[in-house]
This record gives sequence, C-alpha cells and structure tokens, in this order.
Amino acid sequence: MTSVLETPTGLVRTTPRCTTVGLVAGGLGAYWPQFPDLLPQLRRSAERVSERLRGLGDEVDVVDVGFISDAQEGAVAAEKLRVAGCDLIVGFLTTYMTASMLVPVAQRSGAPVLLINLQPTARMDHATFDTGAWLAYCGACPLPEMANAFDRAGVDFRSVSGHLEDERAWARIARWVTAAGVRGVLRHGRHGLMGHLYPGMLDVATDLTSVSAQLGGHVEVLELDDLRVRVEEVTDGQAQDRVALAREVFDVDASVEPADLEWGARVSVGLDRLVEDFALDSLAYYHRGLNGEQHETLGAGLILGASLLTARGVPTAGEYELRNSIAMLVMDRLGAGGSFTELQALDFVDGVVEMGHDGPAHLAISARRPLLRGLGVYHGKRGRGVSVEFDVRHGPVTLCGLGQRRDGRYVLVAAEGEVVAGPLLQIGNTTSRVDFGGDPGEWTDVWSASGVDHHWALGTGHRVPDLAAVADLVGLEFVEVRLW
Repeated sequence: MTSVLETPTGLVRTTPRCTTVGLVAGGLGAYWPQFPDLLPQLRRSAERVSERLRGLGDEVDVVDVGFISDAQEGAVAAEKLRVAGCDLIVGFLTTYMTASMLVPVAQRSGAPVLLINLQPTARMDHATFDTGAWLAYCGACPLPEMANAFDRAGVDFRSVSGHLEDERAWARIARWVTAAGVRGVLRHGRHGLMGHLYPGMLDVATDLTSVSAQLGGHVEVLELDDLRVRVEEVTDGQAQDRVALAREVFDVDASVEPADLEWGARVSVGLDRLVEDFALDSLAYYHRGLNGEQHETLGAGLILGASLLTARGVPTAGEYELRNSIAMLVMDRLGAGGSFTELQALDFVDGVVEMGHDGPAHLAISARRPLLRGLGVYHGKRGRGVSVEFDVRHGPVTLCGLGQRRDGRYVLVAAEGEVVAGPLLQIGNTTSRVDFGGDPGEWTDVWSASGVDHHWALGTGHRVPDLAAVADLVGLEFVEVRLW
C-alpha cells in the first residue's frame, strides 16, 4: 500500500494502526430473474475486488458485508459497516443500482466513501454480447446518480472507474486506502506536547482544541518533569546499551564528548518510557532553561532519543512545533519518512534551496549513515551536546507542512522537488539541497506565502497526490506550491 521505510539496524519500528476498509457490492435485484447468469458473474467480480483490497497490505483489514440487491439489504449493510468503525467504505457498483441502496451506507457510517466502477475487462465484445452480458459492464451507469444523490444528502464522496485488472485504477484505489489510514491515525492519534512555546514564534503557537476539532485525536500536555523522573530511573547498564545502539546506528564524530553521548543515551531511554507510558504517536517539545539547571540539561539531551524515536515511527520535533510533528506523522505513515525541516539558505549559482534543521531527524531517509556531531553550543537554544547530521536520500522529495489560516482553519501545504548533490555544511544539522525546477528565490517567495509555518516535514518520493487525498478525507484545504 505504501513504500516501506527501511528502519536502521538495531531499531524496531512501531506497530502501525490497522486500516479498516468496509466493502459493499451491489446491483439492481430486478435484473436477477431476467438474466440468470448475471448475478453469479457480478459476485465473482465482487470477490475479486475483496481479494485485491486484502492484498494491499497486512495493515489493511477488509470488512466485506457482501452483495446487496435492494434498499432493504442496503440498510442492513449500512448497520454492519457502522458497527465495524471503518476508516473507508468502498461501494462497488457492479452494474446499475439505485442511489437508495448506498446513501444509507454513507450516511450512517460517518466514514469517507469511495465508489468504484470496475467492469470485468477493458472493453466489451460487442459482436457477441447480449443485454445480460452488457449489464455486467454497466457500473458506470449509476455513478452520476450516486454523485447527485450524495451531494444532495450532504455526503462527500470520490470515485475510481476502470476495470478489474486495471493497475492504474488500483493504484488510485490504493491511494485512497492509504489516505484513509492516515486519516485514521490522526483521528485516533495521541500527540505529546512537552515543555513550552519557543518565545516569540507566533506561527508555531497552536490552539490545542483545534487539533481535536479539525484532525481528531488527543493532545497530551506533558511537563519536563514527566521525562525527568523517567530519566532518573535509567540504570547505568541501560544507558550503556543505548550508547552501543547509537554507535551501531550512527557514525560518531570525534567531536562528541563521551559524557554528552552517555547523557543523550540516558535521556533516550527515558524518552522511550515516556512515549510508551503515555501511548504517544508523536511528540513536540521545547524548554529554554537557565544557567545549566536540570531542565535545560534535559532539553539539551533530547536530540539523540528524538531521532531514534522518529526512525521507529514516532515523529518527534523540537521547538514545540506540534503541527510539524503531526505533518511528520502524516509523511511517515505515507512511507515517506518526514524529517524536521526549515529554510537554511539559497544557492543561486546551482539554483537550489538549502533546507534542514538542527535536532531531531528521520534516520530512515538519510543518504548515508547519519553522523552524530558534538556541539559546544546549540544556536538559538541553551545547552550543548550531540546533534544529528545528514543529507536526505538524493532523488524525488516532497515537503509537507500544516499551516493555519487567520480563521483558525488548517491548511495542508505541499511541494515536490529533487534532492541533489552539492556542498553541505558540517555543523550538526540535517541539510539537503532541493531543486524545485526554477529560481530558488521565486520558489521561496511562493512557498512562504502559502500559509505554511516556518517548519515542515521533508520526505522521500513525490507525494502530492497522496497528500491531496489525505487532505480530501480529513477535510483540509490543500495547497500545492509550484512555479508554473
């Protein structure tokens, strides 16, 4: 269903939430006595659709409520799918059927609806087909009726038309299933927010109620002390095991002080416990601190553990950027990774935008073994310690940011580009050179005007169609930034 992220050796990726897909197929019952061979053929097509849906991945659970022939059977199917708690309902139009058979299914479940019209083959055999044979290819006939009725009933829908073995159609269906899975992650997600807002970052400030209201899920407000008490319980043996893991995952630069690495490892173990205890799917954090006090030291030691968590599928972002950690979660569940990113500089000679961030990074999308570099000072932040340095894997990439309009509505902003080779800073930051196919200054102006925050998720692959599908199912405005 999605590309599989290669989790670095030694790390165990979190178990993904299962996506529940409801399937109901149907046709007009008046046809069955008229054309005895029609219903068996349509049932075979429905079985093939069920088989293909189940083949989209182990994380997809298909609830097949069978074949319906009239409005009464549709009502029964609607109740079964409502109880199943589906993330997506697929209505298979095998032949003509009335809207009264599917509107209750859409109304009662509350789940997004995908109508599919997949005829048996790419074309009919016109010379030999009679009326019964033609009706097996007539799934397109009710689609306008369904669209009209759904619109009048206030039910959003989307559709895919093709034939049973049409891989282009199945790619589109898979995209909707993946998007429904992401929607489900957001609706059921638990997002940790630890510490306090980075002073002055007005774009980062988020009304916590708006997360639950617009995306679903829950924001768990955490204190640095929630982490502190867990770090204090970490044993020396556990800390040394985490140091060994860090050396297995990273190249450790000579600039790394052993004491800083040991402290980062100890904080990492405590951070894992925090995430487990609060059942978090993502985490954003920041704490300023003062004069080396315990909370400042704790905040400075988070980068190693945050990067390891992100690679395992629990996106973690610094600077209290809750909407960015959620954008990273979206990209991760699309199989794209999603690393904490902002603008760094523009290269007008090579025509690229340089972007990345200090702090947490998605190790699974690094172009090489990531590097741990020791920093005597964190720019713009208090404390010192180890930081992660790498370039995102070269090739197609997508930016995904979750901005907010003046009326409070969220906007999902995306742009596609390509990470290319070139000189990189060696300052303990992730840095990538991204070519957007035009003048980097013009692109930066358009991107900045889109409504995105100054942080976003950078992931691999061209994912705009996937993100557009996610925005559609979640009910978000979607903006694609491009220069043409």
